[in-house]
Amino acid sequence: MQLIHVFTALRRHPRSPGIIFYFLVLFSLASCSVNKANIDNSLEQYFKEKNVEGCFTLYNNADGKITVYNMRLDTTRFTPASTFKIVNSLIGLETNRVTDEKMLIPWDGITREEEAWNKDLTMEQAFKVSAVPYYQELARRIGKDTMQYWLDTLSYGNKLIGNRIDSFWLDNSLRISPDEQLGLVKRLYFDQLPFQKRTQQIVRDMMLQEDNTLYKLSYKTGWGIDEQQNNIGWVTGWIEENGHPYFFVSLIKYPFSDTAINMVNTRLEITKNILRHLGFFEGKM
Repeated sequence: MQLIHVFTALRRHPRSPGIIFYFLVLFSLASCSVNKANIDNSLEQYFKEKNVEGCFTLYNNADGKITVYNMRLDTTRFTPASTFKIVNSLIGLETNRVTDEKMLIPWDGITREEEAWNKDLTMEQAFKVSAVPYYQELARRIGKDTMQYWLDTLSYGNKLIGNRIDSFWLDNSLRISPDEQLGLVKRLYFDQLPFQKRTQQIVRDMMLQEDNTLYKLSYKTGWGIDEQQNNIGWVTGWIEENGHPYFFVSLIKYPFSDTAINMVNTRLEITKNILRHLGFFEGKM
């Protein structure tokens, strides 16, 4: 099952030159972590009150404990939508298609509904407002062969690009599960991805959304449409309290025809309500 992708990557393991040792470690982590997964159906209330389906997973790095609501969705692959900006940024920086987070890509002059996209943007600005045109141009500059190399290297979801280099993370060619997303952000936090530390630090800095004396909250959102015409909403990242990280992924799903639901607000409200339910935001974790 796909949950193994996360469970095999969730704990920090010693860097060993021995390949056999490495895979033995991964196997042992997978087999013992499954037993630590806590299915928490009390979290269903936060999805029901918003009239959406969804799932949530939290990983406590200190003790390896995993809290999951809706394992079925947690191990199903969906379009990553704008959560792919995490990886697009990493690849762009690593391959020097963007020199740093301050690199500007000029606006193409096409007026779009999102006003924040209709101007020249730096990568940092584009990441914060989730500007699709900026990252489409970045993907074109990276190119299909280089992009495919990194998807394969990262073993990112189903690793499929399809026919269009500038929309494969939006058109359901590329898919990833919430448990795989969790493994990705955990490795990003600990500099365990196959990129330079500088590259990973820049992306971590861009993901920071809230920073106060009680906690730091870092995440990337995403919004896509699956092949069954459902809205798919993501929030993936981590929360730090007392210098200790907890990694989380939430996903919501509801019919595209349901226009009464505000995706932008709903996905984040559910995520924060669950984190609050679990005891976060008070600096006590």
